[in-house]
Amino acid sequence: MDFLTIIGIAVAMTGIFYGHQLEGGDAIGVLSHPMSYVIILGGTIGATLTQTPLPHLIRTIKLTPWLIKPPANDYPAMIGEIVEWSQTARKEGLLALEDKLETVTDPFTRKGLQMLASAREPQAIRATLEAELDAIEELNMSASKFYEAAGAFAPTIGIIGAVMGLIMIMSDLTDPSKLGVGIAAAFVATIYGLMFANVFFLPMGVKLKVYILAQSKYRELIIEGLLLIAGGENPRFIEEQLSSYVAE
Repeated sequence: MDFLTIIGIAVAMTGIFYGHQLEGGDAIGVLSHPMSYVIILGGTIGATLTQTPLPHLIRTIKLTPWLIKPPANDYPAMIGEIVEWSQTARKEGLLALEDKLETVTDPFTRKGLQMLASAREPQAIRATLEAELDAIEELNMSASKFYEAAGAFAPTIGIIGAVMGLIMIMSDLTDPSKLGVGIAAAFVATIYGLMFANVFFLPMGVKLKVYILAQSKYRELIIEGLLLIAGGENPRFIEEQLSSYVAE
């Protein structure tokens, strides 16, 4: 579980609203502006959806939970499993690896192991798995780009909201005493545009990118391990080679 996502948002929001109150502002009164929420969230989400293909939106929905529960890339466990496969291949031959397929749940790893058990050429295994890895990474990156796009749109939508609020105020100047409060409320949309962009959307996009690249590196280890087995390398040598992927 990645609790830093929740903690980071909570700390940022507390700092913004509490800091406003310390300056004598009425965070609950002035900043609680339903119109601003509707304009910012509606406008930003709408603009982002307009530029997003449906498959990318589906992938974004699928990967968003990674912000709280990222994929578990257990390097030691994976290295141990690859070493076990190499021992089986040396003792019983590559065909014996078909019995290991039942215990492999990850589709990417399962495909690679199936190709290895079928005695495919190492070059063919590498080409196939690397092409699939590139395709998966590109599709996954669309989730990161979705939030980055939302972060780019939100401040501009906030300016639109502020201008709309000023237009409403200027259209009715019968009560000058309310002018200052009205202008302040109009600029709340700008605040929310900047806040949603820099507290939510942009950090979420960056964090997703980190996890996507981490998963790609993990799968590179899998590819390397399968190729070492295909090359008939010693299990101990395979373990030493793959250990270089693990940061101390």
